[in-house]
Amino acid sequence: MKRLMAAFVALAAMSSVAVVVGSGTASAAPRVQQYFIDGCGMPAVKVRMWTKPGNYKTVIALDGLRATNDISGWEHNTRIQDMADSGVNVVEPIGGLASFYSDWNAPSNFNNQPYRYRWSCAINQRLIPELDRRGLAVGRTGKYAIMGISMGGNSAMVIGANNPRIDHMFSMSGYLNLSAPGMREAIRIALLDAGIEAGVGPFNSDSMWGPPTSVRWLENDPFVQIGKMRGKKVRVASGSGLQGRFPTDFLGLIQGAPLEALSLAQSRAFQVQALVNGVQITSDFPSTGLHAWGYWSDMVFRAKNQGWFRD
Repeated sequence: MKRLMAAFVALAAMSSVAVVVGSGTASAAPRVQQYFIDGCGMPAVKVRMWTKPGNYKTVIALDGLRATNDISGWEHNTRIQDMADSGVNVVEPIGGLASFYSDWNAPSNFNNQPYRYRWSCAINQRLIPELDRRGLAVGRTGKYAIMGISMGGNSAMVIGANNPRIDHMFSMSGYLNLSAPGMREAIRIALLDAGIEAGVGPFNSDSMWGPPTSVRWLENDPFVQIGKMRGKKVRVASGSGLQGRFPTDFLGLIQGAPLEALSLAQSRAFQVQALVNGVQITSDFPSTGLHAWGYWSDMVFRAKNQGWFRD
């Protein structure tokens, strides 16, 4: 019961936590390019990207639960686009509020969503072929990296595991064991709250992957799908739940601490599962860190500085 309540409290807070507490290495940003891709039945998806000739990898950066339709949370709150100055092209698909970047079973009926989320289709069948067309399949393998925070961390692992065009997957503060006690119920609460907070009405998780007994929950659980990650480079990162070098207010602390503590527990369990299953995995578990953008930015730049994005 304690684990169930902890999951409820933590994930119900997800939609109200994306605390801006800092950013990564700063430098002049490369020229940004913006275009739209077909949304597979959704409205066209905006894409913003930063590229430079001669770079050795292209990474797709996924947002969190409270993604907005103007620009990515990564651009709102960090400078990861600066990586394009020194080796790594950055691609940010925009939007995906409460979507888990997945193909849903149906439009959300709680808020009369006018279309079905088709994010897996948009990324796999529209975005990656467009990146290929633009010559961004760079590096020795000619394959892509994908990364995400919180909700996007889960999604990066699932999309990467199932797409042969992706060979690097990186989850930051993700929830990587959806079959753990209380997680499916907690995600239900988080989706309800995310839609209400955004002013579009509550999202129904039954419209996403069906009831909690549906096999689609297993198909979107990185812990269950880990066997498909063999032969790829996997990385997980999470803070400890203790405040670190970035200042935050009391609300950010009481919301961000339990979220990050839960993510840390799941990320460590996922790391063990990966090692047992022969998956090449590295980790970044700093002694401090909340569920907040400054720490996620630091995680990305540490990965880059350690050479993780290289083939």
